[in-house]
This record gives sequence, C-alpha cells and structure tokens, in this order.
Amino acid sequence: MILPKPRKRSGIIVTAMSTTAHQPGARERDDPADQEPRFPAPEEAIFRLRQRVFAGDHWFEALLDAVGSWRAPEERVGDRHYRYLIGGEAFDWLLLAERILGELTDVVPQREATALLFDGLWPIDVEDADFARRLGPAKHSAHLNYLYGVLVEEALQLSVEEEIHKENRCKPWGQDDREEGSMFRRVYGLPLFELRATYYEETGVMLPEELPYADWKAFNYWLFKLRLKRQDRARVASDTRKGLAQLSRMELAVSERRHGTTLGEADFAARFGP
Repeated sequence: MILPKPRKRSGIIVTAMSTTAHQPGARERDDPADQEPRFPAPEEAIFRLRQRVFAGDHWFEALLDAVGSWRAPEERVGDRHYRYLIGGEAFDWLLLAERILGELTDVVPQREATALLFDGLWPIDVEDADFARRLGPAKHSAHLNYLYGVLVEEALQLSVEEEIHKENRCKPWGQDDREEGSMFRRVYGLPLFELRATYYEETGVMLPEELPYADWKAFNYWLFKLRLKRQDRARVASDTRKGLAQLSRMELAVSERRHGTTLGEADFAARFGP
C-alpha cells in the first residue's frame, strides 16, 4: 500500500511505515471440555474470512469477526512490523484490518478497502452495538482507549499548535521557535527533550529523530496517560473538549467517517475519570 509522506510534528519527524491476554499462573487443562474457546492462528483466521466471502457473506462483516478473533497483539509480515495493541491497552483495529485486507486483494473490492483504511468509510451500515459485539468486550474497550488516547490526543496537539501559530502571527517578530513556547510544554508542562527522557526512563525506548508512525502512536498514548496524571480534572476536561472539537472539525470533510462508537465528554469522563 502507498504510505503517507513523512510529516514533522513539533520537532519530531514522523514517518509512516485482544487480543486475549494470557493470565499469569494459568494452568493447562487436559480435559477438552474445560478448555476455553481457541482463537485461530492468523493464517486460519484469514482462511475462514476468505471462505465466508466465497459463501456470500459481506466482506466487512467477516472482517470484523476476524478482527474479533485475532489473537496476535503484534507481528512481523515480510519486512513490516505491525503493532496492533499500544501499551497493552489501546487497540488500532484499522491497522489490523489493513494487514488482513492485504491478503484479500483478490476478493475485496479495492475501492471499498481503500475508503475504509484511508477515509474511515464503512462499505455497509453496521450499528455501533453490532460493531462492539463483533470485536468483543476486551478489544472494543481497547479500541475506545485508542480513540481517546491517540486520535483525540493528536487532535488536541494540533489544536494547540494552531493556537500557537495564530499567536505568533500577531507578534511583530513573527514565529517563536523557542522550546518554552512549544505545544508540548503548553499541554504537558514539559519541553519535548524532557518528555523524551522521561519516556525512555519509563519504557526503555529511545525515540529516534525520525520516528516511525507506530512509535509515534505509542509515544502519543503515553503522553495521553501522562496528561491524565498531571492535570487536574477541570484541565483534563477542558483539553479533552478541545481535542474532540478539533477532531470534529477535521472530519467535517468526511462526514460519513465511522469509529464504531460516539465520542463525547461524558463518555470520556466515565471512562477515565477518578
């Protein structure tokens, strides 16, 4: 697939490039009747999806079911590494859909697949409740974490960057590129270099100057959790409102974009509030 061009975000160059968790201490059971349902391996899940399409099922519904049964949180296919679960909590289901659809170019209309992956347009109408059921409770919950912790967080950052840009336009000396005027300091209270150092201390991951998009999303989700810990409730609500508003403005041009849920302040507070 054609990947987007690298883009620069406040000093970082970003390049594009449940699962069911194992319970520690769980014992293997010898009695098949006592064993929990077995999720198929990736190749088997793709084979089942293909068979369903051949049998007449719509490919999108079969895809959602395949996503729901997928058990690998990340994998390497060829020379590309796919990380579907970020921080063990945030599930990027469209990335998994991209990986699966890459194996089905002969049975899925390319135009519909492209519209789904790049524009978030679903080929058929699926109710949000049905979408949640097909993904399953764990994956759907992780999907919501991804929406708020990555998509809305990116929208918040963009909104603040635009505020800074407007402020700089009113200054007689133009753009202020100093670190203390950065979006990172304004939103997270620290300059970027300190955030990178703290991220390394907590995760052991050193962020390169040219950051793969998968690592950018992981860093963004970490920033989201840091913001929840550092800010008071009123500030969290205000910034979240700003991010939701920015995301809505960004998606006006694609009015039929679907996320499988309705994002909102009340839902955010119920999910991440104390």
